Amino acid sequence: MNSKLLSTTLLCAAAILAGTGTLHAQASFSQFSIDGYQIQMHGFASQGFALSNQNNYLTMDTTNGSFALTDGGLNLSTHLNDKLRVGAQGYIRDIGQLGGGRFTLDWAFVDYKFRDWLGFRAGKVKTTLGLYNDTQDAESLHTWALLPQSLYPTDLRTSLIAHTGGDIYGQIGLRKAGSLSYTAYAGKRSDESRSGYYFSTQDTGIPNDSWNGTLVGTDVRWNTPVPGLMMGGSYVDETDTIKGTYTALGNAPYTLTSMPDHVSDGYVDYTIGKLHLDAEYRRNNIVYLFTVLGSGSPVNQGSSGWFASAAYRLSKKLEVGSYHSRFYVDNPASSDPAGNHIFDQTMTVKYDITHWWDVKVEGHFINGYGDLYSAHGFYLRSNPDGMKPTTDLLVVRTGFYF
Repeated sequence: MNSKLLSTTLLCAAAILAGTGTLHAQASFSQFSIDGYQIQMHGFASQGFALSNQNNYLTMDTTNGSFALTDGGLNLSTHLNDKLRVGAQGYIRDIGQLGGGRFTLDWAFVDYKFRDWLGFRAGKVKTTLGLYNDTQDAESLHTWALLPQSLYPTDLRTSLIAHTGGDIYGQIGLRKAGSLSYTAYAGKRSDESRSGYYFSTQDTGIPNDSWNGTLVGTDVRWNTPVPGLMMGGSYVDETDTIKGTYTALGNAPYTLTSMPDHVSDGYVDYTIGKLHLDAEYRRNNIVYLFTVLGSGSPVNQGSSGWFASAAYRLSKKLEVGSYHSRFYVDNPASSDPAGNHIFDQTMTVKYDITHWWDVKVEGHFINGYGDLYSAHGFYLRSNPDGMKPTTDLLVVRTGFYF
C-alpha cells in the first residue's frame, strides 16, 4: 500500500473513531394509511469517496479521488390481508458512469403466503442467489462498503438483482435437524444500457445493442441445529441473447447465444457471539455461440470466484472486518498474467453513528484486473493508457436508512 493511501486511511479511521459518539438524532420508518391499508415506507441513500494509487475503478476517476459513488432507493409495501402483500422499490445510482443518475424500478411484487411452507411471489422479483444477491440493496445489513466483487460486482448489479416472473418459497421444519428454507423461480432477465456488460463490449469494439434472456433457478438453505450456523446452495439455468455490432468488420451485426449458461453456488454463514464468518464459492459455466457474417463459433466466457470473510463487533457502535476475494477468468483475451484474475484483500472499519446512519472506511489491495470482457471493475474507457497489475483502493462510504 502506498504512503498516500495509508495516511488517508488512518486519518479517516481516526476521525470516525474520535468524533461521532455525541450524535443523538433518530429516525424510524414511515407508516401511513390509505383507505384503511397500512403502508410502510423505507428508504436508503449512500455517498462515498474512492481513491486509488493506479488503475481507475468502477468507471470512476479514482486515481484523482472521486465522490461519484452515490446511490439511493425508496420502497413501499402493504398487507392487503393476512396472507397477501404487495411492494415495490425504486432505485437510482450515479457511480462513475454506472447508472447515470437514472431512476429504475428495482423490484415490484405481489406475495401470497399460503402457509409457512408454501408461498408465491410474482412481478419483478429479487433473485435469490448465494448469500447476498437479494440483500445487496440493503447497505445497512452489511459490514462492507463494497461487497466481495468476485461474486457481487457493483457494475453488474442491474442484471443480477431481479427477474420478471414468479417464485415459490417456504420454510420446512426438520424438528431436531433445524429447518430448511427454499426458493424456486423462473422468469425473464434484462439489463440497462449503463451497466458493466454494455461498457465492456463498447470498450472492446463489439458494442451491445440489446441483452436479454430467461432463467430457472433454485436456492436451498439449511438452518442447522448448531446455533448461528446456516449452509446453502443455489443453481441457475440461464439463457442469453445478445445482439450488437462488430466495429472491426465494418459494424457487421453479430449475435451471442448462450450454450449453456449455468451458475452453481455454495455458501456457509456462521455467527457465534460477536464474530460473524462467511464463505461462498460460485462457478459460472458460460459458452456463447458467436455468429457474425453468417459464421458461428463457440466462445468460452466461463468464470469462477470465491470469498471468505470475518467480522467482529468490538462494541455496540464499532465493527471491524476483513475478506479475501478471488475471481478467475477461464479464457482471457490477453496473455498478460494480471489479465485472468482479480484477487482482493479487504479490511474494513464500520461505525454506527446512530441506528440509522453508519460510516465505513475500507481498504482494498487488489492483484490483477480480470479480463477486459469480464465487467468486474476495470474498464479501458477509464484506463486508456492500459492496466497496471495491482491496485490499492480506499473507499469511504456513509449510509442513511429509515
